[in-house]
Amino acid sequence: MTSDAQRYRPQLATTPWFKDLPIELQDYLVARSDLLRLEKGQQLYRRGEQSFGLYAILDGALSIGTVGADGKEALLAVVGPTAWIGEVSMFDGLPRPHDVSAMRKTLVLHVPGPALESLLRVHPAYWRNFGLLMAQKIRISFETSEAIILLPAAQRLASRLLLIAGGYGGINAEHSKIMLSQDTLASMVSLTRQTTNQLLKNLESQGIVDLKFGEIVILDFDGLRAASVNDPGPCGANPAA
Repeated sequence: MTSDAQRYRPQLATTPWFKDLPIELQDYLVARSDLLRLEKGQQLYRRGEQSFGLYAILDGALSIGTVGADGKEALLAVVGPTAWIGEVSMFDGLPRPHDVSAMRKTLVLHVPGPALESLLRVHPAYWRNFGLLMAQKIRISFETSEAIILLPAAQRLASRLLLIAGGYGGINAEHSKIMLSQDTLASMVSLTRQTTNQLLKNLESQGIVDLKFGEIVILDFDGLRAASVNDPGPCGANPAA
């Protein structure tokens, strides 16, 4: 398979998981991949679909979540360059566990399932490398679940902003500009939009963030870290706000 993805290899190497792979595995993944372009709102895959391989986001952003029978969305994460997704179905062979959609125009690198199966039959030791990717996601999932249950609203929101900006512990590139609406952020931290807006305005008044339409710019990472561990007052005192 020809791969226009070769020119994106330096970008892929900006995140720890890909950078730490054996060079021959990096070579294989890039050489066997192709590129997919998604429009805003287009689904990469749906919950319940069979797996068709592994994906890396090169540009844009993908939302990961599930829509219930009542139409309510449970948004788990928003991932951008250069996060890899799709590894869960590689391990259990079961259908996709989540819906994944483009939040804006998005470019995705796709490594097809048959190419991965061929590789792992010949080199089963590489399973560990993909296992490390999945383990990293599981660790993040536990941490975010704990935050929703245990942290006051203000700390919960600040912690999630830090997690997104920090690249979800290294699966994304780090950045200070978060392309995220307040509605989306509210869904991710299980808060109302009104509470989310109030908490963000509090952070903005302290010079920690700058709020724009559909965008949150982090100006003071130290201040945001402090906000993630200090409850500023009544607005942050009710985890169920």
